[in-house]
Amino acid sequence: MVFLIASFGVFIFIQNLLQLIYGAQILTLRTWPVVEGYQIFSAVITPIQILILSVSLILLAIIWLAIDKTKIGKAIRAVADDPIGASVSGIYPEKTILYSFGIGSALAGMAGVLISLETNIEPTMGFNAILKGIIASIIGGIGSIPGAVLGGFFLGIVENLGIWKIQAGWKDTIAFAVLIVFLLFRPGGILGKKNDKDWF
Repeated sequence: MVFLIASFGVFIFIQNLLQLIYGAQILTLRTWPVVEGYQIFSAVITPIQILILSVSLILLAIIWLAIDKTKIGKAIRAVADDPIGASVSGIYPEKTILYSFGIGSALAGMAGVLISLETNIEPTMGFNAILKGIIASIIGGIGSIPGAVLGGFFLGIVENLGIWKIQAGWKDTIAFAVLIVFLLFRPGGILGKKNDKDWF
């Protein structure tokens, strides 16, 4: 929790530093004309959204296999579960944490590029995505890759079903309401380990 809060502080500091150096003007990576999307039932999906979804699924499969099958993936899981036990087994927790940080940063960079293909670029563009990612991870179960995916889909479905009847400005409120419900009744998440503190 300390590192999480400290990371938010560093994140806000870097955002403001970027605005101070480069300004807060809105930029874009798009150099091609906007094209009409494809209609699937009553929804519309654009070619850029299809690209984002495809690349995301490929990255998910790669990370899932790497965490489950490779030596560094097993080391990451061991350090996440028990750093002292992992160090006794010959794993260096500090080096493994650096590897995890590098992989996470690379994934965040890829996500930033993909999102910027559809939306504008500004220094504060990532904060909302980070919050939604944390909420999705808590809903699905911290430490579970399938849980994070399931939590993301669950959160997206609930948000969009919610704004079907009310204004879109309440979307973030719906997300935090779902988070509060899970923290109260199922803090371990959907696929997380159930403990005695869960209410059901």
